[in-house]
Amino acid sequence: MTGALSTSTTPADGDFADEWQQWHTIRERDLAAPLGWLSINRLEWLDTEPSRFEGLPGTWWFDGPTAHLRPGDGESFDARDFDLEPTGPGEVVDIDDVHIEVARRGDGYLIRVHDENAPTVRNFRGVPAYDADLAWVVEARFEPYEQPRPVTVGAVAEGLAHVYVSPGDLVFDHDGQQRRLIAFNGKQGGLSVLFTDATSGITTYAANRSLAVEAADEVLRNGGRVVLDFNRATNLPCAFIDFATCPLPPAGNHLDVEVTAGEKTPYERSAQ
Repeated sequence: MTGALSTSTTPADGDFADEWQQWHTIRERDLAAPLGWLSINRLEWLDTEPSRFEGLPGTWWFDGPTAHLRPGDGESFDARDFDLEPTGPGEVVDIDDVHIEVARRGDGYLIRVHDENAPTVRNFRGVPAYDADLAWVVEARFEPYEQPRPVTVGAVAEGLAHVYVSPGDLVFDHDGQQRRLIAFNGKQGGLSVLFTDATSGITTYAANRSLAVEAADEVLRNGGRVVLDFNRATNLPCAFIDFATCPLPPAGNHLDVEVTAGEKTPYERSAQ
């Protein structure tokens, strides 16, 4: 593979495989945590008129960029308002032992309920993945745009669109051909890539996979070398639960090669 940091075509062993296994174990632990993605077992969209949801505390609604929560009759918790980013992380409120996550998506707001005893947590068998392989640690070049660009992508939730900011492209070679992927800003710095490839819908989840890319501030400003470790390509929450609004990759972020690295289709989805 041109651009790889190793010419190995066999599963890696030694320190590289051990480090990957440690990362994979933490990843599985976080998924099944009390407030992890697997614990979500309900999703409700808020309306612009105050509404109550059966079995849930409070009265909920949103207007413009702000969502509101007010106690109903006989409820004693404090009123709350939420002013969140459209594609940003949610905020969890705990009311009478009910863990409710508020998130802004598209032009509206939603709430999701976390339950550490949800079936998806109880029945979790881990995340299947390809063996760690140094051949899929690929050197790439980040090419920043003159100005960051808004990129609109679809979502697994029908009728919903996400808008992300792209600072530039990631460019790498594979088998003598140049490949280019649109990158987004990472949630914790660096970059993030949503992509599909020739394994999507066969051995890996059909809609998308995500890859976090470390990049120093200087590289983000001026461009330069980064490393794409496809062994750490992960499934988005929609691969595990039905209560996610995951984005789809941007047009053009499909690799016409089999990326036989990273997470595979979850056991629960492949059995359906």
